[in-house]
Amino acid sequence: MQVRAARADEAEVLSALAIRSKAYWGYDEEFMAACRDELTISASRVGTVRATVAERDGRVLGFGTLEGEPPEGALGMLFVAPDTIGQGVGRLLYEHAVATARDLGFTRLTIDADPNAEAFYLAMGAVRIGGTPSGSIPGRVLPLLEVTVA
Repeated sequence: MQVRAARADEAEVLSALAIRSKAYWGYDEEFMAACRDELTISASRVGTVRATVAERDGRVLGFGTLEGEPPEGALGMLFVAPDTIGQGVGRLLYEHAVATARDLGFTRLTIDADPNAEAFYLAMGAVRIGGTPSGSIPGRVLPLLEVTVA
């Protein structure tokens, strides 16, 4: 498995992967429809958010985005293909994002985590610092996590 920069021509593949990954947690169709825009990454956005993909044998297994400018930024998206959850793809992408952030001079990253992913991020060393409103579902509050990079 390797991590590399995402390409703009992969935007549709990445968006579809994000939707499948979110749906893995059993969300209903109405919820998924409400999240569709937030889970879609455009070709023009791929480079501006430092998107990376994990792939094996030419298949994209997951992707993540590192957003913002040093010293503080965000792990904006991190999605893994449902059939590879638990195989180290998320860990690889997370560790790559943190190492990249460190190299770029970030000292802190925040994560607006799906509640189902919070345990993963806590196990990776993030800490919960509060809650943040969902960008898709009015009244829904997501765990707000922080990672100290330096």
